[in-house]
Amino acid sequence: MATTAINLTPRDFKGRSDPDWCPGCGDFGVLNALQRAVSELGLRPHEIMAISGIGCSSNLPGYFNAYGMHTLHGRSLAVATGAKMANHEMTVIAVGGDGDGYGIGGNHFTHTARRNTDLTYVVMNNQIYGLTTGQISPTSSIGMNTKSTPFGNVEQPVNPITSAIMNGATFVARAYSGDVRHLSGIIQQGINHKGFSIIDVFSPCVTFNRTNTHDFFKDRVKKLEDEGHSTSDWQSACEKAMLFGDTIYTGVFFEGDRPALEDVEPVIKTGGPLSMRELGLDKEQAQKIIERIM
Repeated sequence: MATTAINLTPRDFKGRSDPDWCPGCGDFGVLNALQRAVSELGLRPHEIMAISGIGCSSNLPGYFNAYGMHTLHGRSLAVATGAKMANHEMTVIAVGGDGDGYGIGGNHFTHTARRNTDLTYVVMNNQIYGLTTGQISPTSSIGMNTKSTPFGNVEQPVNPITSAIMNGATFVARAYSGDVRHLSGIIQQGINHKGFSIIDVFSPCVTFNRTNTHDFFKDRVKKLEDEGHSTSDWQSACEKAMLFGDTIYTGVFFEGDRPALEDVEPVIKTGGPLSMRELGLDKEQAQKIIERIM
């Protein structure tokens, strides 16, 4: 029996709830780019799982038509890894902010890169804690005045691009939420890549970060692809990622070829997705476990 292909549009990935972000928030651009990316890739909502932690940006799964989980602060990558290992036929996309991902979740960020789990991580980096109304985050610039640093931030910010490369991520990119088309293309590349894909997105907080604004980035961002950057050159990638002044690069910094976790983990490699297997328990054994849990 012949089947008719259904072409979905970005609107088909609109969630039941409307975003409650501040007007002008960069996260709107990220949501738009993600909806555009998955529709252009021909994915279906039931083939995608979006997983987030806590924060303004971590509300995104509720605004996105797919399977979704709103998990614990900093723990989105741990949950996303479990989901991917249970069913690596799913397209797993983790989303969150810089505080959630690089602060509270910094340990999971390191080890997900090291393991090269096949998932895409989109971090909406606004360089401040927005949900808690304006404290410095791990990516806040030195000297930034916030509620928690009234005399200026004295802490060196982390560099997620160089950190991801050094820890073993095999797709490392950066984008700006104000350029939705460019961001959407990078998200598509990240989803298509087999391995851990990290996309750090400058997503300005229009309410609490008056330094790293849309005007700030519009005057500074330049695309790596316009300069012929080689994504296989990790040293050049790190050097370009360290620039944060009159020039700030966006694009794919590094792409490597290393087996993903599911391709080397013996249990997964030989038996297929855990969710597709027989439970291995008879009804009586399963009932005893349920009774103990309840």
